[in-house]
Amino acid sequence: MQKILHYPRLDTILNVERLLKNAAEPLSKNEIDRRLEKKIMRPTLNVILNYLEESGKIALLKEGILWIYEKDVSKKLRAKLDNAALKENIK
Repeated sequence: MQKILHYPRLDTILNVERLLKNAAEPLSKNEIDRRLEKKIMRPTLNVILNYLEESGKIALLKEGILWIYEKDVSKKLRAKLDNAALKENIK
């Protein structure tokens, strides 16, 4: 496991999320760094991107980093899971 020297602040994570969410095409790490208002260290950006990938919000493609999370899809999936759990409890 890699030792993390600097953890990102919440506002930095939210800025990266907002940037990726509003991007029209996949972005490289260099492009993300250029578009951010406040510069961040590359290891900190890597921590943020790892978190976003593990939480299912982004996909790391050879073309770049792409936002894939859709709030409505998650709500529909949650509703279906809840219904399935209710049906299982009734049996």
